[in-house]
Amino acid sequence: MDIDTPSIESTDSSAQFAALQQAAEPAVARAIERLVAEGSDRELNRINLLDFSARRELDEERVISGFLHASRLGLFDLSWNVLCPGCGGVLDAHNTLKSLRPDEYHCGLCASDYEASVDKQVEVAFTVAPRVRRIAAHDPNTLPIWEYFRQMFWSSGVDFNEQGFAQLTGEVTLDAIELPTGRSVTRALQLPPEFIIVFEPVTHAAQFIDVQGEPTDEVQQLSLVYHKLATPTETITLRPGPLQLSLDNRADTRVLPSVFIAADALHHLLGQRKPFLTAKRMLSNQTFRDVFKADNLTIDQRLKITSLTFLFTDLKGSTALYERVGDLAAFDLVRAHFRALLEIISSHKGAVVKTIGDAVMATFVAPEQALAAGLRMRAAMDALNAERGTADLVVKIGIHEGPCLAVMLNERQDYFGQTVNIASRVQGLATSQAIHITGTVIAAPAVATLLRQAGITPIQKQAALRGIADKVVVYEIP
Repeated sequence: MDIDTPSIESTDSSAQFAALQQAAEPAVARAIERLVAEGSDRELNRINLLDFSARRELDEERVISGFLHASRLGLFDLSWNVLCPGCGGVLDAHNTLKSLRPDEYHCGLCASDYEASVDKQVEVAFTVAPRVRRIAAHDPNTLPIWEYFRQMFWSSGVDFNEQGFAQLTGEVTLDAIELPTGRSVTRALQLPPEFIIVFEPVTHAAQFIDVQGEPTDEVQQLSLVYHKLATPTETITLRPGPLQLSLDNRADTRVLPSVFIAADALHHLLGQRKPFLTAKRMLSNQTFRDVFKADNLTIDQRLKITSLTFLFTDLKGSTALYERVGDLAAFDLVRAHFRALLEIISSHKGAVVKTIGDAVMATFVAPEQALAAGLRMRAAMDALNAERGTADLVVKIGIHEGPCLAVMLNERQDYFGQTVNIASRVQGLATSQAIHITGTVIAAPAVATLLRQAGITPIQKQAALRGIADKVVVYEIP
């Protein structure tokens, strides 16, 4: 099948698109429907939602929400792809979050091992469902070599324009071979005095060749055998001159060995990156938490997150409030307060992890998002109080940023670690409608800019936090 020719399946998806119009913002739903109808095969495989948003001038959060609803309706398949930070290659692709392994992933091209950190090394991408529209990537073994590299090996964050891709297939590559299973081949190459990588993207096997020394006219020999399991990357030294490269495919699928010159041109091409949707951002997306509750971690999973911002709130004196105004009036006030807080959290790209009594625990990808939400929460409570002619709604807010673990607790995706404990304790410092933040939050440049623009001067103080051995420096946002 021509990879650039749309081929809509006969299955009628009109009901699914009609449902998407109801669930997602209409402009986003229309953009998704046009993509499915008119996009090339390549555009419908592992879609980079941040790039999709930018090209169509659509709000990122609404696009993410729209594709999540489209996935729920069966229009797209969602994948969690573990990436190599060095070359941008997809080291493994998972259909569910539960499949992510805590152990190391190996990149043969870079000869390095990496943990699957959800901060930057796990990409969330979307591919059109086969029953909606069949594309070539649904059968990767039919893709031409360079389309396999482009669509299957490299992630959506590697920014290949047509000129760069032509450079890769031209000056950076000495040879590229499609080798069916059970077949062998011998190729004659002329080795330049460069570092050479023979890389196979299906099995992720690699052989390094350090070409150095005096040139030779003698034909040098190298034999490589491909198995189902990749072997460790090794380096051999050869001299500039002729090479007879023998390749034997004993794997249960075709292989695509390619010979790259690992010089500046290759490094420059692979260094061209664009932002992509990370697993950390997805875990802090409210639509994902609401719609994909089943695609959570297993009870034994522990995913490391190197940086996440936590915001805790609590309603001051709620017990006295119930006593003073009665259960019915207090319930209405508390419900109005929750509605306001949850809307603000979502609008600042955060997600509610849980509510505990009258308290809220939320996460944000960046500290400035949490602080902006906290400032709006405080203003919203003032507005609710003024509307009702009362001063009963007083919200205490604490914000802290740091490393944590994503875990399952009480059948819900939650977070664990000292960062969470400190954020909760910092919220407990407030005795009025105040916001307390920690040093890691105030150190973020965007937070300093936000405070300066708001004309707010933080008040530094030392605080003893329950369960924390040493006093910590906190900042009150008056």
